[in-house]
Amino acid sequence: MALQSINPATGTPLESYEEMSAAEVGAAVDACHEAHLSWRDVDFSERSALMKGAARVLRERVEPYAKLMTEEMGKPIREGRAETEKCAWVCDYYADNAEAFLRSEPVETDATKSFVAYEPIGVVLAVMPWNFPLWQVFRFAAPALMAGNGGLLKHASNVMGCALAIEDVFRAAGFPQHLFRSLLIGGRDVASVIENPKVVAVTLTGSTPAGKAVASKAGEMLKKTVLELGGSDPYVVLADADLEAAVELCVTSRLINGGQSCIAAKRFIVLRDQQERFETLFTEKMRERKMGDPMREDTAVGPQAREDLRDELHEQVRKSIEQGARVLLGAEVPDGPGAFYPPTVLTDVTKGMPAYDEELFGPVAAIIPVDSEDEAIDVANDSVFGLGAAVFTRDVVKGERIATKRLHAGACFVNTFVKSDPRLPFGGVKESGYGRELSSFGIREFVNIKAVYVK
Repeated sequence: MALQSINPATGTPLESYEEMSAAEVGAAVDACHEAHLSWRDVDFSERSALMKGAARVLRERVEPYAKLMTEEMGKPIREGRAETEKCAWVCDYYADNAEAFLRSEPVETDATKSFVAYEPIGVVLAVMPWNFPLWQVFRFAAPALMAGNGGLLKHASNVMGCALAIEDVFRAAGFPQHLFRSLLIGGRDVASVIENPKVVAVTLTGSTPAGKAVASKAGEMLKKTVLELGGSDPYVVLADADLEAAVELCVTSRLINGGQSCIAAKRFIVLRDQQERFETLFTEKMRERKMGDPMREDTAVGPQAREDLRDELHEQVRKSIEQGARVLLGAEVPDGPGAFYPPTVLTDVTKGMPAYDEELFGPVAAIIPVDSEDEAIDVANDSVFGLGAAVFTRDVVKGERIATKRLHAGACFVNTFVKSDPRLPFGGVKESGYGRELSSFGIREFVNIKAVYVK
């Protein structure tokens, strides 16, 4: 069976990729495992030099990789360039810091010598989504390879061109040929890869149902998992916030990647006293963002990645309107080819509506009015998700206290939008998953934290 990529801006078929047979997948796993057995003994200086090489390859290929992402999943090309540069950054970050993160740590005991050592565990399978087709992979691959592991990638079926490009980055940088492999398979084949005894752990970024399925199979096989799942990030705008600045940041976050980001702002919680002004400013800024051809430099919002995803999003919007949400902007599927959906603003959103309870993975903003600051915090936390959250206030001390103590999420930002950064841990709570990527915490997820005791 072939895996087909389709340009979501035009509906035009792009490349077709023949799925690997079970024998080919098994051979790839075997080869990756063999490569790891040698790689785990390579010293950090050599690993670092090769990872620096991967960063150079990425920077040399910014334009073709940005174009590839735009063609396969509709990302505005300006954002594709930024994504490729960010991948180079994470490669440099772990090239510079992995050795320090994994250095043995002495511990005082009654032994002559005792310490904690960090050792690679083997071949890690990454099941990755289409929305950030390079970044999601490199934020796993850079720490995993620097830790001495091997990597297998099962990418989303609509971005197999990106999957092969990532494999080629490591090959071009001089890494062992089979240390990182892309598996051209569909979702139904993931379970059999997890069952392979040479695969020791799994990391997944994707939907909550996908995470539950992978975690269930990995749990059956007693294999470690890290899951970064969905999000419905609340942005709490307090009464003393700089409203113009807050709105600009809220709109930027809501429309990043066409709204197709787990940590995009999705629920905007405002006090009723400032609801009307917030709605006016917010709707104006959303209207200014140009939707169109993602290859154009002035396009802010490209198409959704697939037509079926666009249609699911519109159904969530439609049901929310039926249940009482008011439309301030958008909410109509445009005529013509492509999976486009316009920037949309819903207000008077209440519990029970899809716009309140579910993740809206697209350029749709849900404004939720409340009567008090305490109610705003309660509404922010009233979600099955807990990936990111933000609070806007001129009182930075109060904002920090709310972010630290009161908002329930893996990342809480004050007076700016939530974003991933190689220097900070990234991950969620509740149905947004568990485990952490990035920083020192991410590289230690897939190592054996070994106690060594010498008497």
